[in-house]
Amino acid sequence: MNNFRRAASHSASPVLRGALGGALVGLAAATAMTSALLGAVALRVARRVVTPAARRADTRILAVDPSAQTVTLERTPDTELPGRYGLFTTGTEDYVKLGSVLDSNEHSVKRKLLTHVGLDSQLAAEAAFSGWYYDRPEQLHLPFSSQLIGSAVGPCPAWLFPAEEATDLWCIQVHGRGTTRAECLRAVPLMHGLGITTLVVSYRNDGEAPRSRTGTYGLGATEWRDVDAAIGFARRQGARRVVLMGWSMGGAIALQLALSSAHRDMIAGIVLDSPVVDWRVVLDYQAQAMKLPHAVTSVAYAALESEWGTAFTRTGHPIPFERLDVVARAKELRDPILILHSDDDGFVPSDASHALADARPDLVELDVFEVARHTKLWNYDEKRWSDSIRNWMRRHELTVEGAASDS
Repeated sequence: MNNFRRAASHSASPVLRGALGGALVGLAAATAMTSALLGAVALRVARRVVTPAARRADTRILAVDPSAQTVTLERTPDTELPGRYGLFTTGTEDYVKLGSVLDSNEHSVKRKLLTHVGLDSQLAAEAAFSGWYYDRPEQLHLPFSSQLIGSAVGPCPAWLFPAEEATDLWCIQVHGRGTTRAECLRAVPLMHGLGITTLVVSYRNDGEAPRSRTGTYGLGATEWRDVDAAIGFARRQGARRVVLMGWSMGGAIALQLALSSAHRDMIAGIVLDSPVVDWRVVLDYQAQAMKLPHAVTSVAYAALESEWGTAFTRTGHPIPFERLDVVARAKELRDPILILHSDDDGFVPSDASHALADARPDLVELDVFEVARHTKLWNYDEKRWSDSIRNWMRRHELTVEGAASDS
């Protein structure tokens, strides 16, 4: 019996060894395949971060009632917000203004139409909810002119809204990622009321300004140079003090100007709406929201900030996350900053805004909103938003005497 067991054991060993070896080879192959798949996903994520994208639908039009001038939308955290907004669609209208919420249930939200929609209008179901509200400068009913700002990539279009009285105090408005100048129009009437000339600018690869050689975003590391050219334009037109106002990625651009601009002596203050203060905080947040494995985000970061990764991201240069981290560089700041940020932003978390305010309480004032979501603070509570900026600018003497009498 013992001999039989020994024989059986010896005869089974080669079989077990073969099976084990095959299993290990299969496991190695599966691991290699998984690693390759994760790497491919990571490189795709990295590429997406720096690639300008077309506007994407984020809701659906469920019904339009031309008689009542109402529209019913799929309910989302944005479409249920109180206030005035815009809606991008296709059909007989490409953009309509939306008013207050009239009715809602678990699945839908009915809102008032502030753009007249005719009885024969046809609107596509796919739509994009927007905080712009104004989509053309003519809608402000203020004098303006179109300008071209010379930059390293070519002429960048801008809108110039002159103050009623000649002034050397200008506001330069910088829009965010994936949008255009129209995003900034909401702030122009406020600045005009404070006696300030406003220049609303574009920058490389935003769909209006020229395309760079790579056609990719630098996340503020390259775009600031185009806005710096706009400050130079303002200086040649008589500006001596400039208030920078940045929205989302425009905030990252404004902060890079505060740290690196050739016209840094002109910057008198900075106003930031839902700003990117540290890109790593934003990308970590979005990776978690997408439930990406840590391995994917690690490889994506490595690709974005390394020379080897440029072959895949096509940026032509690494993304300098350290240089773009303004919390880490807080000691270099010297201009007063007002940040308006909603703690439930949903896209750019407010953590870095809080951290910057904690790092430089002598310079940075943070006005925290709730519910307002990303770059929709004006829409959600226009009075509070306007009062916050107006009062801050008065405290820092960033108004024209006699022009800020409005309450």
